[in-house]
Amino acid sequence: QVQLVESGGGLVQAGGSLSLSCAASGRTFRPYVMGWFRQAPGKEREFVAEIYWSGGSTNYADSVKGRFTISRDIPKYTAYLQMNSLKPEDTAVYYCTVRLAGTPAYNYWGQGTQVTVSS
Repeated sequence: QVQLVESGGGLVQAGGSLSLSCAASGRTFRPYVMGWFRQAPGKEREFVAEIYWSGGSTNYADSVKGRFTISRDIPKYTAYLQMNSLKPEDTAVYYCTVRLAGTPAYNYWGQGTQVTVSS
């Protein structure tokens, strides 16, 4: 079993920054990719960013490119999302997720952390 615990959400003014963390644990935790998704009220959950655990390559949604940065700390099994130049449209619940090695899709999800950007 894998557990993901997010932290770092909150309220910030437009143009500000927030940093999210996602700490993973589990006896058989062997991540292939860790990612962040978000869901705004009344909208579907959408992809934000992902990082390949071994090589560190990253992918971003077009809406956050140049503003958000995903990173990971391998010994701590923790992924981060640094969010700069935040906009009101970034307001959402942000979810951490992991795709384990040898599996075809994201397998586990965190409980989510609220990010609110005021105008």
